[in-house]
Amino acid sequence: GVEFRFRSGGEDWIASWHSPAQSPPGGTPHGSAAICFSLDREVVLVSSDGATWEVPGGRPEVHEDFRATLDREISEEACARIERASLLGFSKGTCMSGPEEGLVLVRSLWCAVVSLREWAPRHEMNYRRLVPSCVAIEQLDSPVGLRSIYRRWFGEALGIFPALSR
Repeated sequence: GVEFRFRSGGEDWIASWHSPAQSPPGGTPHGSAAICFSLDREVVLVSSDGATWEVPGGRPEVHEDFRATLDREISEEACARIERASLLGFSKGTCMSGPEEGLVLVRSLWCAVVSLREWAPRHEMNYRRLVPSCVAIEQLDSPVGLRSIYRRWFGEALGIFPALSR
């Protein structure tokens, strides 16, 4: 629940991490994303332009829950199938100023072990790469204000990965 301020798209936001032990925080479901480990123990990163990298994830389609969104987005963006996944938490973002002032978005944050399929991008992500877990967080492009949430997410994922990979 600790809040972090950041600026994105000309708007001011406050973001916070929430435990999966409770119900998702109130707000509009804004999708799911996962720190994905390949069967070779590397982290899967994706990019639309080959210059900025992120973990796979995205917004829900009509009537999708957080897990269904995760499965579809990992398939579409990373050309991968989830073998095992664990919900690590939720991020809640509240727009404080700008055109979307008052908007509250909630995203589920996961750790997943994935099987990679042949790279055949058909959606917005045109590049995929595998990186060692010890450098993955350094390779991500995220707003400065969200780095604390990303560090927490990666810490949780690295802590649970040994049990998840069995």
